Amino acid sequence: MNSIRCGWMLAVVALAACRPAPESAGTAAQGADLLILNGRVFTADAAGTTAEAVAVRGNTILRVGSNAEVSKLRGGNTRLIDAHGGSVIPGLSDTHVHFISGAFSLDQLDLGGLSTLDEVQASIRKFAAAHPGTGWLQGRGWLYAPFPGASPTRAQLDAVVPDRPAVMQCYDGHSIWVNSRALQLAGITKDTPDPPNGVIVKDPRTGEPTGHLKESAARLVSKVIPPRTDAERRAAIKAASAYANSLGVTSIHNPGATPEEMAVFEAARRDGDLTVRAYVAFWGSAQTTEAEADTFVQAWQRMGDDPTLRTGFIKLAADGVIESRTAAMLAPYTKGSGTGIPNFTPDELNRVVALLDKGGLQVTIHAIGDRAIRMSLDAFERAAKINPAPALGRRHRIEHIEAIAESDIARFGALGVIASQQPMHVVLGDMNQKDPKGPWPDNVGPERYARAWAWRRIMAAGGRVAFGSDWPVATLNPGAGIWLAATRVTLPGGVEQAMPMADVIRAYTSWAAYASFDEQRKGTLAPGMLADIAVLTSDVFTQPPQGPDDIKVAATVFDGRVVYTRP
Repeated sequence: MNSIRCGWMLAVVALAACRPAPESAGTAAQGADLLILNGRVFTADAAGTTAEAVAVRGNTILRVGSNAEVSKLRGGNTRLIDAHGGSVIPGLSDTHVHFISGAFSLDQLDLGGLSTLDEVQASIRKFAAAHPGTGWLQGRGWLYAPFPGASPTRAQLDAVVPDRPAVMQCYDGHSIWVNSRALQLAGITKDTPDPPNGVIVKDPRTGEPTGHLKESAARLVSKVIPPRTDAERRAAIKAASAYANSLGVTSIHNPGATPEEMAVFEAARRDGDLTVRAYVAFWGSAQTTEAEADTFVQAWQRMGDDPTLRTGFIKLAADGVIESRTAAMLAPYTKGSGTGIPNFTPDELNRVVALLDKGGLQVTIHAIGDRAIRMSLDAFERAAKINPAPALGRRHRIEHIEAIAESDIARFGALGVIASQQPMHVVLGDMNQKDPKGPWPDNVGPERYARAWAWRRIMAAGGRVAFGSDWPVATLNPGAGIWLAATRVTLPGGVEQAMPMADVIRAYTSWAAYASFDEQRKGTLAPGMLADIAVLTSDVFTQPPQGPDDIKVAATVFDGRVVYTRP
């Protein structure tokens, strides 16, 4: 693994070389290209520094201070943005987003929020009529609640799309719903066995596949769907970047990409179509070898430390989701049998994490159930004991952390593991209510329900938290997540989880930058930092949002350029 260790050290040198220099008198004297005035500036630094105005020159911040101080930097060609008293914050980071698939979802059938089977079928029927032909009909976003037994059937889809293949992805991304034509094209019959880590749901009377495929079983269908072209992926990244900018998002962490998708990201960066800073992870698995780990580091070295596109971290998926009872749990589900579907044995996870950690790669693990969370923490703890510490330290992460055992909450702080969580998953899991409702709380019971999504408790125990969306599973709009995290009601029998607004903003800015080793160049508003800035239409500190759509963006600055202004 010498080449991996060498790769890590090269990255250390590169990061040190690109750290921004503090403002000098000579630089300030040259004037500003952009001034943002009359704002309630929240710098997101540890001290909670506030100001009125920000000056930008080139792609970095020149000064943060009062209107009078910053106005002195105005020149003949300086562009002005009047914040009108709205919050001015660092550009928002989304620490968990599937950028390309999210972009494709923008023009797909959206079944999100539909609460009855009639509504779901009517929406599909209307979309099919508007998109005639014989090709695949695709949509996403269906909830479990409209379907008896929380499980859709091919007969229900055949009723509205009988003559062409149709596939509808669940909102959580862990199940698909297909019609008979799709099953036929995929060759799925009553005799098809469940693939590893997947379930082909079958009728208990006839043994025939119902049309509901969980986890890896979805790949049996996806492999027969014509793949998207690179040109379509490129267009998707450009569209997604513009959409993200309209929401104040200037950085994303994309956990899990194929080499082909990474190549598309690189092409988009080269051609200027990537107007967000993308930190992109490759996929690892229980079969990851030392040779594969070497290829991850080689890609990391080749891509370098460009702040617009970087890699150096690897995504593993330890389990599924609670709604479909595929998340790995320590105790059985209250509904249905079993404790879920772990994608690794403890020994497999320990081996792969230690292998990647040895090379200095950051590891991020999808872990939703308490068993998967514990396995992940155990693997990180073991790797730290057997491997030398990397030059920049360890910043391994766990994604989601929905159901956590009480004894594991404090381990995040003790092990230095980052909790990467998505506030709007609370709404999707029917958790932001006084009474349990829906498949999430029904599946785990009140005791586990009471400590779900424990971001405030993880912080109180010394852990670090970073927020994202999981788009297209949930909305990309960070305003909705900010509202949820700042106002979350206490769960029955649980501990208050609403966070102070300053901490919520940090979780989307400076703490998110820490999660990608970027805190020296972005995530706070200070001289020398990259000029990624979001200007909101209101001051969220004095006028906190009352709903998910209350936070709106007036302007977004990326790399010193105004890339969005509200019409």
